[in-house]
Amino acid sequence: MGMDEVRAALTAPGARFEMATVDIRGIPTRIWKNAPPHMAALVRLSRTHGAALATIHDDERVTFEAQFRAIAALAAHYRALGVQKGDRVAVAARNLPEWIVAFFAATTIGAIAVPLNAWWTAEELCYGLADSGAVLLVADDERWQRVAPHRGDLPDLRHVIVARAATPLEGAERIEDVIGTPHDWASLPDRDLPDTDLSPEDEATILYTSGTTGKPKGALATHRNFMTNILSSGYAAARSILRSGQPLPDPVRKVSLTVIPLFHATALSAGLMGAMAAGHTNIFMRKFEALRAMEIIEREKVNVTGGVPTIAWQILEHPERHRYDLSSLESVGYGGAPSAPELVRKIAAELKAAPGNGWGMTETTATVTTHSGEDYLNRPDSCGPPVAVADLQIRAEDGVTVLPTGQIGELWARGPMIVKGYWNKPEASAATFVDGWVRTGDLARLDEEGFCFILDRAKDMVIRGGENIYSTEVENVLYDHPAVTDCALIGLPHRILGEEPAAVVHLAPGAEASEAELQDWVRARLAAFKVPVAIRFAADMLPRNANGKILKRDLKTLFEDRIAA
Repeated sequence: MGMDEVRAALTAPGARFEMATVDIRGIPTRIWKNAPPHMAALVRLSRTHGAALATIHDDERVTFEAQFRAIAALAAHYRALGVQKGDRVAVAARNLPEWIVAFFAATTIGAIAVPLNAWWTAEELCYGLADSGAVLLVADDERWQRVAPHRGDLPDLRHVIVARAATPLEGAERIEDVIGTPHDWASLPDRDLPDTDLSPEDEATILYTSGTTGKPKGALATHRNFMTNILSSGYAAARSILRSGQPLPDPVRKVSLTVIPLFHATALSAGLMGAMAAGHTNIFMRKFEALRAMEIIEREKVNVTGGVPTIAWQILEHPERHRYDLSSLESVGYGGAPSAPELVRKIAAELKAAPGNGWGMTETTATVTTHSGEDYLNRPDSCGPPVAVADLQIRAEDGVTVLPTGQIGELWARGPMIVKGYWNKPEASAATFVDGWVRTGDLARLDEEGFCFILDRAKDMVIRGGENIYSTEVENVLYDHPAVTDCALIGLPHRILGEEPAAVVHLAPGAEASEAELQDWVRARLAAFKVPVAIRFAADMLPRNANGKILKRDLKTLFEDRIAA
C-alpha cells in the first residue's frame, strides 16, 4: 500500500488512529482522538492487565496489579508530605521497578516529574534539583550518596525517599518503609489513585537536555505530549505491516528487554507509555552485557530489544551468539545515534528480526518519525516518515522559507508531541519553539514520499552510544583548566558507539598539560561518557571563520590515526 493509502485507512473515522484537531496554545493541532487524556487515565488503564507482568528485574516479577497498588500507595504518601499539583518531584535512579512507581505516583497527582540522568555527577544532579526547584527527591542509594553531602545547598528540597539504601539514612526515609519491596506490592491495600483534576495540557515532566549555553535546559512536557506517543508507536507499527501487504494482527502482549535508561525520552515516552497501555513486560538489567542479555532473551522469550545501535552490534558480534535461541526476537529498534546501513541488513539477515529506527528529540517527547521493516531495508539511511499527527518542513537559513522536496535545510517539526518550552528559560524557548514548530538544528531533506534523511545533527553535539554530549559543556570545563586558552570538542566516527568525543586544545604560552591530565580534569567534573577519548594539542589558536566560529570540520584531520583504526 502507498503511504497516503495507509494513512487514510488507519486514520479513517471510527478507526483506532482517528485524528481530531484541537487548539494547543493558540495553534490548531492534529491529535490522536483515542489517546488517553493524561497519566492517571493511563495508570488506571494499565491496571486492567491484572496478573500480566509489568516488570522483571532479577528475581522481582511485578504484575500490573501490584504495580498499580504501589503507585496508588506512594501517590497518597506524596500527598501526605504536602506535594501539590505543579510541584516538582525528581527521580534519580537506575532502571528499577521503583523508578516507574515513583514517576507515576508524581504525575498522577498533577506533580511534575523530573527524571534526572543517573550517570550525572553530584554537581550535575544538584544543578537539576536546584534548577527545577524539586521539593521531593526519590533516589536509589548510589544517587543519594552523591547528593546527600550537598543537601544544605538545596533549600527547595523538603523531602527525600531512598530506594535500596545500603546504610542508615539521615534526613531521608526508606521507600521500603512506605510501600515495601517489589515483592510486597501485591499485598498493598486495594485503593484508587488520589483524586486530581488533570487535563491533557497540564505540565507533566521536565526532562533535561543541553544546548549552546552548555548548561542543561529542562524541556517542559505536558500529559498530551506523552499520551501522543502511545498511539504514534501503534500507528507506526500498523503502517509498517500494511506497507508490507499483510493484514493487521490482533493485539498481543510483548516482552521487551529495556536496556536504555528510563530518564531518556526514548525509553520513557516511546517505550514505557506504550507498555503501560498495551500490557507489555519490561525487563531491566543493571548493566548491559551481551552474554547476559542473550540468556535473558532465550529464557524470557523476549520479543523486542535495542535502544541504541551499540546494543545490536554487541549481540550480533558476540562469539557465543550461536549458543542461544534468539528466535523469539521480532524487532530490534533504536534511535539516538547514527547507524550504518550494514547494521540494518545484519539484523534482518542474522537475527531474523525487523530492524527499526526513528527520529525525535527530548523537545519532541521522542517519536516524530519511525522506520521499520521493508521500508527500512529499502531506505537504510533514512529515519523514516513522520507519524500522521506530525508535520515536517525543511526550511532555509532565514527560518521562514520552506524548501522544496529534496533540498537540504534545517528540519522543523510540528505536532502534539512538541513540548511546551524550556523550564524558566523564556528566551531559549522563544528561539526554539515558533508558532507550534520546533526548530531542530538538524540538517535534513525529505523525499517525495515524506521519508526524512538527517544529514547532520544539531550543531556541536556528539552522540556516543545514544548519550548526547554537548560540545560547549565539555569545552567550558576544559577552558576552566588554567593551562587551556582555546579548545573544541568534535565527534569521531565509531562503528559500535556511533561516535566518540575527542578534543583539540591550545595551551597558554609556557603552560603544560598532558592528555591524561586534561581527561582526568573533565572526568572529575562531568559524567564519564563525556570525557574525550583522545586529546590533540594545537600549536596555534584553532582555525575560525569570519564570524569567529571554530571550523571543527578542519580539526578531524588531527585524528586520522584513530579514524583509520
